[in-house]
Amino acid sequence: MPTDIRTDPFRSFNFRVEIDGLTVAAFSEVSGLTAEGDAVDYREGTDAINNVRKLTGLRKYANLMFKRGYVQDNSLWQWYQQIANGENIRRNGSVILMNEAHADVMRWNFENAWVNKIEGPGLKAIGNEVAIESMELVHEGLTLELEGAGS
Repeated sequence: MPTDIRTDPFRSFNFRVEIDGLTVAAFSEVSGLTAEGDAVDYREGTDAINNVRKLTGLRKYANLMFKRGYVQDNSLWQWYQQIANGENIRRNGSVILMNEAHADVMRWNFENAWVNKIEGPGLKAIGNEVAIESMELVHEGLTLELEGAGS
């Protein structure tokens, strides 16, 4: 008889993306959910031990990369064009991981994002791949939020 409940990890293919005020089709790939920081070396002349202290420095967040199959939706390109024209349009959003029953289990929330790069598909007359567009978002914060205790 088992003494513990089995907890399987979540699958990476059950996710969706929400971006404030922007209706977008589903994405096939998201990467860059990374937060890191700089360590700052510091030493006072009166320190008894002859090595440096490590202090926390600035936090940094990797750019988010999104990929999706092309559909007749140019909202991402319009957002990019507004940024390129000098408008300061920043949006908040989330990448939401879902369980097998498609219930939300965790979300990575990003803040003050704007489109830094957008890329159209590579087109080949002899290929049969799906036409993929990609978008790079720059943002100023990333937090992880757990949704309930689902599995």
